[in-house]
Amino acid sequence: MRKLISFFHISLDGFVAGPNGEMNWITIDQEIFDHVGIRIGTGDMAMYGRVTYQMMENYWPTAADKPNATKHDIEHSKWYKHAHKVVLSNSMKDTVLPNTTVISDNLIHQVNAIKNSQGENQSDILVFGSPTATHALMEQNLIDGFWLFVNPIVLGKGIPLFVDVKTPMKLQLISTKPFTSGVTELNYVVKE
Repeated sequence: MRKLISFFHISLDGFVAGPNGEMNWITIDQEIFDHVGIRIGTGDMAMYGRVTYQMMENYWPTAADKPNATKHDIEHSKWYKHAHKVVLSNSMKDTVLPNTTVISDNLIHQVNAIKNSQGENQSDILVFGSPTATHALMEQNLIDGFWLFVNPIVLGKGIPLFVDVKTPMKLQLISTKPFTSGVTELNYVVKE
């Protein structure tokens, strides 16, 4: 069975975006891009909320074609075009998109069906950003792990990763990696 892993850059005080969705505080460089690219490159499926999906869809399909495309743009654009996208959205209901599944109801049933689906491989399904979608998935106990990049900043306010947690969620740290920029990767699985 595939694992559903929530992937975020996060501030030291637990925010994944500023109060208005700002992400300009995120530290990212080639070292992080290369590290993330290795794990993402082994997968064939990604999950997004509507807002994040539309942001990704506006950039990644043609990012490699731009004259100033970086190594990361070229590699991630190629992966993005190949990966199957799953979008959690009530407003995109009945929308048909190539290589994309839209889930607008029966969240538990449909996500579990995707987690049990056969693909090119049985790699993790990464939930990219998408705090609202991640909150809905956490509420239904569908998240199997968190892949967090803790940025050395305290925002003080913003959009938190963890909100209205009804029951404690026990996590097991499976790996850490510090980067020269000061960002630290924390890789957790949810304990049964």
